[in-house]
Amino acid sequence: MQTKILLEENEIPRHWYNVVADMPNPPAPPLGPDGNPVGPEALSAIFPQRVIEQEVATDRWIEIPEPVREAYALWRPAPLYRAHRLEAALGTPARIYYKYEGVSPAGSHKPNSAIAQAYYNKREGFTRLATETGAGQWGSSLAFAGEMFGLDVRVYMVKVSYEQKPFRRSMMQTWGAEVLPSPTDRTEAGRKALAEDPENPGSLGLAISEAVEDAAGREDTNYALGSVLNHVLLHQTVIGLEAKKQFDKVGDYPDMVFAPCGGGSNFGGAAFPFLADKASGKEVRLVAVEPTSCPTLTRGHYAYDFGDSQGLTPLTLMYTLGHDFMPPSIHAGGLRYHGDSALVSQLYNEGLLEAVAVPQVETFRAGVTFARAEGIIPAPETNHAIRACMDEALRCKESGEEKTLFFNLSGHGHFDMAAYDKYFSGALENYEYPAEAIDAALHRLPKVRGG
Repeated sequence: MQTKILLEENEIPRHWYNVVADMPNPPAPPLGPDGNPVGPEALSAIFPQRVIEQEVATDRWIEIPEPVREAYALWRPAPLYRAHRLEAALGTPARIYYKYEGVSPAGSHKPNSAIAQAYYNKREGFTRLATETGAGQWGSSLAFAGEMFGLDVRVYMVKVSYEQKPFRRSMMQTWGAEVLPSPTDRTEAGRKALAEDPENPGSLGLAISEAVEDAAGREDTNYALGSVLNHVLLHQTVIGLEAKKQFDKVGDYPDMVFAPCGGGSNFGGAAFPFLADKASGKEVRLVAVEPTSCPTLTRGHYAYDFGDSQGLTPLTLMYTLGHDFMPPSIHAGGLRYHGDSALVSQLYNEGLLEAVAVPQVETFRAGVTFARAEGIIPAPETNHAIRACMDEALRCKESGEEKTLFFNLSGHGHFDMAAYDKYFSGALENYEYPAEAIDAALHRLPKVRGG
């Protein structure tokens, strides 16, 4: 038995939700290298004007342009499912729901922002975009969006993922993008990293440095980011907004919301619309789930740090493991980021969000349990949310509580079967990042006020 809760095409949200309007305190400002606050003009070299306006917006609702809604209609509204078979497999009294974002052409939630960013860049006359990607979901999504709006796209793909996930590369190339393994010899940042370590596996921070350098060096090119920044989380709120309508249709409401958290777009997109309810007095727990190998929220330091490894970006107040932190080569490549969204970080620091870290092998065990019950093979990133949600469902089994649990199934795992092969063969390992390595990276944080 499976309950599928659908919305009509005319129920695609007409506005994105901006969580800044409901935060108890205004977001901390980004800083320049001198430690002084910088304004939106600092972003003008790499972002279109409308995206910059959204980055600093304080209005609660931001209208979604009609061409973006029309593009969304290729796959939105995304279905919400009640996971009856998973509930039965776990023997839990909890009601489990999941929002399935894997129905998008790129197979994940990432096109929700890629489409918007491509549209704004096209409207303002830019013809080329540069970006980075970890697991390949963002790169695939921007390649797809670039093709829809007639933009050339270059993707700097973290080398370990470039090698682990060749079919993600093929997707990007099918949609016309150029894909390079980062670090490359095309940028100063890449050449420096290769000089220090010719076998450098790459990181999101390093790939960001390369993409930003690329965009800043060409007048026809802007940079597009798949997570972390405010405007990206804004675009992703279509997930939670649709989910709330779907819960209304079945007369239910989550006690807890789970989503994977690397840079924050996945989690923010699913959880922020429910935070608005929390602000008005409704009881709901919002849980960000990260890997023990890259434990940004659970073991990082709340400080000003660079968003990239080379210090090309403004300093942002966030939970960080240090901008030169080199995470291990886990298969959840989308969660291998040293920092976190400033909005997620601030709300977590103020106690409005929760965070847990889960180990790699246990996440795959949860993903296999889910796939055998519900039929969908989840992406490694999604497996983190499934693991945390299942753990709560099993606690409900012990206590007899009938909670409603909701998680964001942010993407399918069809291009991640090599990782599942390793799990089945017993070759997949847990990795908990050593405390001394984290301490060393944190010791190298920029020394600025507020840090």
